[in-house]
Amino acid sequence: MVDTHYQLDENFSESQQAWYKAVAGVFARVEKKNVEDVSLDSWRKLIKTTYDGIEINPLYTRENELDELQAPGAFPYTRGAKNASTAHNYGWGVTETFDAKNTNEQLLDAMANGTTDIVLAGKVSVAQLLKGVMLSLAPVRLAAGNDTLAVAEELLEFADSQEHMPVSLELGATPLSSLVDDSPSISLTETIALAQKVVERDNVRPILIDAVSFANQGATDAEEVGLALAAGVEYVRSLESAGIDIDKVLDQLSFRYSISDDQFAQIAKLRVARKLWARVAEILGYPEHGSAPQHALSAPIMFSQRDPWVNMLRCTVAAFAAGVGGATDVEVLPFDWAIPGGLAKTSRTFAARIARNTNLLLLEESHLGHVLDPAGGSYYVEELTNQLTQKAWQVFSDIEAQGGFLAAHSAGAINELLDSSYAAIRADIAHRRKQITAINEFPNLAEAPLTPQQRVEPDHVRRWAADFEALRNRSDAYLEAHGQRPCVALIPLGPLAKHNVRTGFATNLLASGGISVVNPGAIELGSEEFNAAASESDVLVICGTDQEYENSGARAVELLRAQGEKTILLAGSPKAGLAVDGHLNLTIDAVKTLSELLEQLGA
Repeated sequence: MVDTHYQLDENFSESQQAWYKAVAGVFARVEKKNVEDVSLDSWRKLIKTTYDGIEINPLYTRENELDELQAPGAFPYTRGAKNASTAHNYGWGVTETFDAKNTNEQLLDAMANGTTDIVLAGKVSVAQLLKGVMLSLAPVRLAAGNDTLAVAEELLEFADSQEHMPVSLELGATPLSSLVDDSPSISLTETIALAQKVVERDNVRPILIDAVSFANQGATDAEEVGLALAAGVEYVRSLESAGIDIDKVLDQLSFRYSISDDQFAQIAKLRVARKLWARVAEILGYPEHGSAPQHALSAPIMFSQRDPWVNMLRCTVAAFAAGVGGATDVEVLPFDWAIPGGLAKTSRTFAARIARNTNLLLLEESHLGHVLDPAGGSYYVEELTNQLTQKAWQVFSDIEAQGGFLAAHSAGAINELLDSSYAAIRADIAHRRKQITAINEFPNLAEAPLTPQQRVEPDHVRRWAADFEALRNRSDAYLEAHGQRPCVALIPLGPLAKHNVRTGFATNLLASGGISVVNPGAIELGSEEFNAAASESDVLVICGTDQEYENSGARAVELLRAQGEKTILLAGSPKAGLAVDGHLNLTIDAVKTLSELLEQLGA
């Protein structure tokens, strides 16, 4: 690497101090303090910490500049596997999955409309599905699970029947990653035998290190990469023990990563994954074999069943991050992937076309593929890449210290690691510290309910939205039985200007659990409207300002207690000191609270 640091501008320190003061001024206004009473270090309150313990600053400057990395296409491939001299650099491959439900006509139509890379899922008739496909132009990957050996044999026979050598065939055996999420795969022994069979074939990779399996069980970005490295090294050991030279072993492997809508983190993750695998190859003595295909998949964990249209937006960000991060190809799952059978009244052709066009818009209209490593040089991305590199390598080192991937898995260490990470993100979602649009924030309670057959979880995935959507499932079942949703009555105190913020908050919060509200608007204490509102539900939520709680809160509680056996909640904090049965605020475990309310309401 070349040291390309520039001298900081002579006015840099002065400008930095001015920014500190500006931030302090904002905090002074928010906290209603004199700016002199606010520390210049107040900007540190804006630091966000990732699940890997990486601190994300609110601002990155030339002070954060790192040494310039090698050019794209050069070892260790941090900036991508392609180099600037590649004349046909049009970006990443557009991947689409086909199974036994699809026809050859559908596959050819997809390729005519932008699909470049093919995944064959499950037990399929290869010759029938790929009829008319020239493997010298179209990379093909299998995801055949337990049927990998049989389908792989068909694919190899189909390739041999063609005149020209295939550009890339991947047989998709995933025995190690499948141990983690219990997804179907052939055994490691069968995988080794398959690798021995194809080792002398050019452009055939039998093994997929499917890091998506780790992400689906809760892995952080560093854990996803670190575990992928550990699995890769385990395969190297196993195949070398079976008599395959290490340089050929490295050419037997490919990787697949889960890409969420956390844009910059995912860009950095792909850069780190390439860099560290190249380092592994270097340690093994074959740096020239350190570049492996890097497939990207829009993260199954981020998909919601409710308001699934939002998944289109999530996938757009994910595809952008994958492309900018340098993925070999990107597969965008259909927006209604998480719903068994897909969204009602939505054709599979439409869902597949929108997923495909998400990639094509980024490639053909936004021209992202014409720029190699567009995030390179960003102070933020480079620093994030650097820190994530260290975290991921530590995960890998910890697994190796336990004897490698298989030993760590047998001891339960890998699943313990993933369970812990999943519990952390699950808690943040439950407390709404991590927002999921249309799920724990801004839910659409008016959307058509899912059928009972669709209210099931996809296999092998711990989706972020699952806990809140389980509450919505209970609400849907109640709706079917009673003709209306479980309902809570709001008791606004004071005029609209004084209760609107908290009535809005309570409505949004309750809707995330499938609970509708009755909001009578501004009402007077003790009036007929007040009494009518209190009779609407056995659960009442008082909403108003803190000042209004001081003025009339106690009287409101007294009047509501006189209505009989009611559960009275307060939208706000316990510091109001009112004798209520609970509180709705930003600090509660919303999943737990809403579940208890649903039970009380009979759902």
